Amino acid sequence: MSREDWTHEAHLAACVYLLTERPDIDVDAEIGGFIRRFNERLGGINDDHGGYHDTITRTYVAGVRLFLAEAGEGDLLERVNGLLASPMGRRDWPLRFYSRERLFSVEARRGLVAPDLAAVP
Repeated sequence: MSREDWTHEAHLAACVYLLTERPDIDVDAEIGGFIRRFNERLGGINDDHGGYHDTITRTYVAGVRLFLAEAGEGDLLERVNGLLASPMGRRDWPLRFYSRERLFSVEARRGLVAPDLAAVP
């Protein structure tokens, strides 16, 4: 996989896979390390301006869980496609809960910050 292939959609597909197919993995505890290491393997840098973003990641993990709880049965491909077509799969979904300024702050990149617009479901 190249950096160009590591898209928003690929991130969400990986999250669905981890949450539905890998019960042996504690996603909440391990997702940050997974993404940081993967970014580095692709030649990326995780710093205050790029790479892993903790608040966005954790907000999407919550959104993927919400989608899966509502979606019911289906194979992995059906779940991923359903997620991508849902509100939780949209690129701007976290902006329902966070102002742009707060979401894209260095603090939010480094760690989970509380939303300033609405609670994350």
